[in-house]
Amino acid sequence: MNTVLIAGASGVIGAAAVEHFATLLGWQVIGLSRRRPDVPPGISFEHVALDLNDASACRDAAKGFGAVTHVVYAALFEKPGLMAGWYEQDQMTTNLAMMRNLMDPLLDQVGDLRHVSVLQGTKAYGAHVHRIAVPARESQPRDPHDNFYWLQEDYIRQAQIQQARSGASWTFTIWRPQVVFGAALGVAMNLIPVLGAYAAICRELGRPFFCPGEQENIIEAVDTDLIARALAWATHAPAAKGETFNITNGDVMVWKNVWPAIARAVGLEPAFGSPLSLSAFMPAHADVWEGIVDKYNLRRVSMPALLGESHHYADLLFSWGAQTLPGSTLVSTIKLRKAGFGDCEDTEAMFAKWLNALVVRGVLPPPA
Repeated sequence: MNTVLIAGASGVIGAAAVEHFATLLGWQVIGLSRRRPDVPPGISFEHVALDLNDASACRDAAKGFGAVTHVVYAALFEKPGLMAGWYEQDQMTTNLAMMRNLMDPLLDQVGDLRHVSVLQGTKAYGAHVHRIAVPARESQPRDPHDNFYWLQEDYIRQAQIQQARSGASWTFTIWRPQVVFGAALGVAMNLIPVLGAYAAICRELGRPFFCPGEQENIIEAVDTDLIARALAWATHAPAAKGETFNITNGDVMVWKNVWPAIARAVGLEPAFGSPLSLSAFMPAHADVWEGIVDKYNLRRVSMPALLGESHHYADLLFSWGAQTLPGSTLVSTIKLRKAGFGDCEDTEAMFAKWLNALVVRGVLPPPA
């Protein structure tokens, strides 16, 4: 029997990993997060409520993790407003401390650990600081900017080396997904609930469904279901041992070109020519959202609980105002495909899938 511990289980990647691993034969799932993951009914897993900033609580919790064979570390600390915190040292040291608080006692307790997956992203290439090579490749030298990715990566590599000297044989894989989309609510970086609530508000107000940003930046999306399948693949693939992989859906997108597909998914006509800041628009219409929740008898999810910090992330991705990505952001996924994982997703179909999932879960109203 395999037992996977998923840290950050309520996040956009963590929740998808909980759901996927729970469907696999021979796997037990422990989801670790402060709040319970929002997954469909019938998903069988153990939830451990834990704040990774609490070192003492982590030591106590680790006493119950002796059967863990695999770890997916998808936990993340972000500051309010999101992007400004990416450059601040305390954000970086907090993320390192969270990993250490969990992994130090866990490595002391677990006798049969086999694999650890660690999540990074395209900030590893400095995508938030400067133009990156197109495509960015895992073989590039480490980009010389401060980032908690490097702190966590150095920690996990050193821990693996030290444990190997004592006879441990666990391995690790580092993942760099592009822009991630899934069903999780109230997280730092997931545009699906933002787009769904924005569409509902536009419909309620009789307002055109304007694309928030129309710049020509080319980006890549990645579906959390795809990431979850890759995480499961890495648990047994020899080619994943000690490696770093970019991961995307396999296609590319420009917002104004994919906007008609998003509009179809929410039952509205696409509109252009009036960009806007979603970080300003969404809180300003919190009362409209509350009325929509009442009108359609939706789950009682407030605007802040729905958005987390993702409306700020939306401004970055839609290149609103000063929050502008420096050029097109494309990464190569050749390394992952040559290693043996070749799954892909259609990005337009992905938007429809996740927006519909939030309708089914009673978070969003049905399309008109």
